[in-house]
Amino acid sequence: MTIEEERKPSGRNGITPEQLRLLQQRLGQGLVERETPVKLALLAALAGEHVLLLGPPGTAKSMLAQRLRSAFLQNGYFERLLTRFSVPEELFGPLSIKGLQEDRYERLTDKYLPTASVAFLDEIFKANSAILNSLLTLLNERKFDNGNQRITTPLISLVGASNELPEGEELDALYDRFLVRLHVGPVSNDAFSQLITAGPDAEVSVPEELRLDVNELAAVRKDASQLPLKEDVLAILSELRDWCVVEGIPVSDRRWRKVVKLLQVSAYTCGRLEVGIWDCWLLQHCLWAKPEERERIQAWYEERVGAAKALDPKHLTNKVIAFEATLHHDRESRSQQRDDKDRLLYYEATGKKSQTTQAKGKVPMYRKGEKLYLAPANASNERGYRIDDRTNGGRGYTKKELEVLQVQVHSGYYRHVHFKDWEKAADYLKKDNNLLLEQDGDLKPAMEPTRHKPEYIRAQVKKLDRSIQDVKVYLGRLEDHIASAKKDIDDHLWVDSSFGDPATVSLLRTMEDVLALQKRLEQVREGFLALPQERGDDEAKP
Repeated sequence: MTIEEERKPSGRNGITPEQLRLLQQRLGQGLVERETPVKLALLAALAGEHVLLLGPPGTAKSMLAQRLRSAFLQNGYFERLLTRFSVPEELFGPLSIKGLQEDRYERLTDKYLPTASVAFLDEIFKANSAILNSLLTLLNERKFDNGNQRITTPLISLVGASNELPEGEELDALYDRFLVRLHVGPVSNDAFSQLITAGPDAEVSVPEELRLDVNELAAVRKDASQLPLKEDVLAILSELRDWCVVEGIPVSDRRWRKVVKLLQVSAYTCGRLEVGIWDCWLLQHCLWAKPEERERIQAWYEERVGAAKALDPKHLTNKVIAFEATLHHDRESRSQQRDDKDRLLYYEATGKKSQTTQAKGKVPMYRKGEKLYLAPANASNERGYRIDDRTNGGRGYTKKELEVLQVQVHSGYYRHVHFKDWEKAADYLKKDNNLLLEQDGDLKPAMEPTRHKPEYIRAQVKKLDRSIQDVKVYLGRLEDHIASAKKDIDDHLWVDSSFGDPATVSLLRTMEDVLALQKRLEQVREGFLALPQERGDDEAKP
């Protein structure tokens, strides 16, 4: 028996993707711009979850619930508009007079919420404390306390509707019971003409062969719970959880567990053997607490659809930056030069090209932080007297003091010009042999770019080769992902087909980012190969 056969749902013939697609079409027949609510209400019911429709009156919220009941063979239905004055009898049934006569506190629940398979509660957040606890138990556990008995209810899914968000902590638990949350607004301007020219609302007829049986639902939920989550999906859920915390979007641990079950049912009913990246499109309709948060969650998801846990652009960027920082450090590193006998070398003060192994020697003299110079040969002071002692009595000359001296120049005849006007003044100041020197100072070490061990360079290049190969494999997967994305989304039972274009754009943008990072990795690799190496080991160069 194959894995597919082992996981085939039980029931009449098992629920198939084609059956669900036809069922979606039937349920959405005649409804304008309600494809997503129809799909997600059905998916929530398959997963045993409840749906909240948030929006103004007159946007087909009750009709969506009425259509949903026709999807099931067990189609007991209950509908009620709640007000702040609603009493338990309106939802759970009147007290049994006969029961009271026999000292039993029981309700007549037939045709009320405890016996419904699908229910619709309008203005759900008007529920008061008198009915709240019983309602929570019924939603979460499918149980109802009737007198001294706790009975199991047949509830498949409850559709709640409201014009506004709940106010007050006492309603937080009720709000959290609705895993799928949808904002249902008026139709768009583009679809307005279609809305007003549509015929009267007609009762939708769903053939019995398309309807779902509760045993089939149980089989779907059981088998779907065995589906594993791809590594990429686990990464997305983990990162999204952290992001929600930072963004102040409250998501309970219970809700995360229910989200995973919904994703498993989504993948399973599409005929797949594991939860994939496209199933995560549903997250936007499960995690928001305020309607404006949905778009932020979806935008985050669209940025992440091209990423894999082991190698997404953010992770790869950090890796590239780390390699580049190491290369920059190695390039900037300087070490003192050594001669052939491995002795340290120093620059003599007579010129940078002149080196010695002596650490002490003649060094430039300073006065108040300024270098001191010898007077130029054949120079005269400001009075015109020739300077015989170029050291100025051992005091030397600062740059400013040099400027007032006169220098003898020859341009066909001899003449004197001030040092500051001398065309060779700049060159004179640059030459170390024109400095005033003193004995027994610390000579400047002769530095050079650090020579690295060949085995170190080999290790870095090996790491880079591994990363570059990982990138190439990932790019190949990404190309396949892009090629199949549009079709995969179009074929997906629950994802809005309009998501195909933005998903493809996001994937292409991810590919551009990864290609740019690959190029940077290759440049870093060349940089490591170009680093100076220790002498005598050139044959070991990678």
